[in-house]
Amino acid sequence: METLVRQMLEQLGEDPTREGLVKTPSRVAKAMKFMTGGYEEDPLEILRSALFTVDNAEIVLVRDIDFASMCEHHMLPFMGKAHVAYIPNGKVVGLSKLARVVDTFARRLQVQERLTSQVAEALQTALNPTGVAVVLEATHLCMVVRGVQKPNAITVTSAMLGDFRDNPMTRAELLQLIHGRPHR
Repeated sequence: METLVRQMLEQLGEDPTREGLVKTPSRVAKAMKFMTGGYEEDPLEILRSALFTVDNAEIVLVRDIDFASMCEHHMLPFMGKAHVAYIPNGKVVGLSKLARVVDTFARRLQVQERLTSQVAEALQTALNPTGVAVVLEATHLCMVVRGVQKPNAITVTSAMLGDFRDNPMTRAELLQLIHGRPHR
């Protein structure tokens, strides 16, 4: 990868032996490996490692999970907040695992739409809850620094399964919890 980065620098008209660029190929390779480290992790294994039996059947929501991913079209970052909710059906998962699953899927070349669905489907598979909801809000650098150059544009995607899809009152309660901001 470092050789390719050096070649890219040359193609851009830069001198890869210049003081400020000497370590750039190594830094880029490390950054790319980190940003795509999600391919090495199994999100279902993460979720199944911390399941607990409960009688609770009320909404569990972890909101404002910071994430960063890379757009598969331009290999530029997009970043934002994930809001992940589910309604238990006999099992809950350790709360930190929800953030880890978001990170696992985010650290792959992605589109936001697929990332949203992948998180929801993993929760559905691992927990079999009565409902799953995932809402992502993100800024895409491919829209900020190139192309249309709209730095204030936010992309919102959602995946609603089970009760969140089928029951308008449950969906409304969730959206109030996400956007009502009762805590901060």
